[in-house]
Amino acid sequence: MEPNLLRTFPLFTDLNNDELAIVSRLMVTRKFRKNNLIIFEDDVGNSLFVIKTGRVKISRISTDGAEAILAILGQGDFFGELAVIDGQGRSASVTSIDEVELLMLRRSDFMEILERIPKIAISLLKELAGRIRKSDSHIRSLSLLDAKGRVATTIIRLAEDIGRIKEGRVWIEELPLQRDLASIAGTSRETISRVIKRFEEEGHIRMEHNTLVIINFEAFKKIYS
Repeated sequence: MEPNLLRTFPLFTDLNNDELAIVSRLMVTRKFRKNNLIIFEDDVGNSLFVIKTGRVKISRISTDGAEAILAILGQGDFFGELAVIDGQGRSASVTSIDEVELLMLRRSDFMEILERIPKIAISLLKELAGRIRKSDSHIRSLSLLDAKGRVATTIIRLAEDIGRIKEGRVWIEELPLQRDLASIAGTSRETISRVIKRFEEEGHIRMEHNTLVIINFEAFKKIYS
């Protein structure tokens, strides 16, 4: 992979050219078709993945077979880090939403890189701290907010994770299916449909085919965060 492109990913932003070259040489590219299972929960974790293109969903399956979506990740995000760090099984399953291209680092290579380039460890800690904050906020919304608030929180989270921001507006392109939104928000598909229509009527959002546009993102966050 081109080292300069690697610098655009948050995990490697602070690296110099020599450090980027080291990481780039160790990476292997993997491609997956849409709706392919990439990682299965409890499998042995021996690789870290960075998303070059496309989106994936992180999920867990309950004992009754229901899927709970924990996050949707896009370009520049990484996954598989927990099992790589502690050597235990995967904590969740990962499935491709689109056709995805991933950059893969074997566990042995990644641990060696962490020792040689401590800046990556610092970036990793910052990213993990951000994820914990988002998870705490999401758990709080599920336990304290009504259905409208949970759907709003889900939209805000998607906007921050995979949205395209320009001049105060956010475009969430190729919006996940309503069943996936319902899983993230902890509600039903019917509720998702009803609340999104309500937000449209109130002028907060508009739908452009399969793209959700938040008209004034900061104002929307101020109301519902």
